[in-house]
Amino acid sequence: MNDTRMEKLNKATATLKDKLPEVPEIALVLGSGLSQAFGIPGEGVTIPWSEIPGFPLPTVAGHAGQFWAGEVSGKQLLLQRGRTHYYEGYSIDDVVFATRLFALLGIKTLIVTNASGAINKDFSAGDLVLISDHINMLGTNPLRGPNLGDLGPRFPDMSTAYSPRLRKLAKEVAASTGISLKEGVYLATLGPSYESPAEIRAFRALGADLVGMSTVPEVIAARHAGIEVLGISCATNLAAGVDPKATLSHKEVIDTTKRVGDAMRRLITAIIGRV
Repeated sequence: MNDTRMEKLNKATATLKDKLPEVPEIALVLGSGLSQAFGIPGEGVTIPWSEIPGFPLPTVAGHAGQFWAGEVSGKQLLLQRGRTHYYEGYSIDDVVFATRLFALLGIKTLIVTNASGAINKDFSAGDLVLISDHINMLGTNPLRGPNLGDLGPRFPDMSTAYSPRLRKLAKEVAASTGISLKEGVYLATLGPSYESPAEIRAFRALGADLVGMSTVPEVIAARHAGIEVLGISCATNLAAGVDPKATLSHKEVIDTTKRVGDAMRRLITAIIGRV
């Protein structure tokens, strides 16, 4: 099992490397609707995931299913436009497949983004939120099973899963560009159903500020492999029960990401230039 996973990863990495114009320094993952909102940064190379052997393909609207590689703010960037989720029926190894490719490519910095529901009553739909920590409620962990020793240790430390250095940098960039950036704890659930009001009350009691269905496995896999991580979430809606009159829909998620896409693009582009 261990050797098979590494063989699959090494084959995919070799294929991807052959298609890249330069060796990337930073990887950026764009979540639900954010691929469209962020857009293509400029001249570069687009690589459909279907051209990479063994790469899992997304099944959810708002996830483009491709890489873009090129220069952004003076840095070589590998942009992941969309992601796969555990609720789509993929294995947890498939969910973190791209993250492990980043590690094998030698990427040292990962910026993850997502769309989330706001649990914290001080948050509003459209807020950009710096992720300070996470709570894993997926019921699984990408490190379960034989350890991939070529990538990292059996028991990696998650005390600073979201880099204090990069969080400080993000706050400085947000202040200098006049972009509002809040901060909070992200909780990942399995989905794909949205959470019930009772679940949201429980999650708030646990200390969660945001809720979503992604990101945490990728961050665990990245930290296992020694990649420094920055997480930024777009609170696209109020979580169930926060506004008793509201209903939740994927359309609302996509619409909100479109609305805040420009601010997120400016913030992340400026951060990349200073990493």
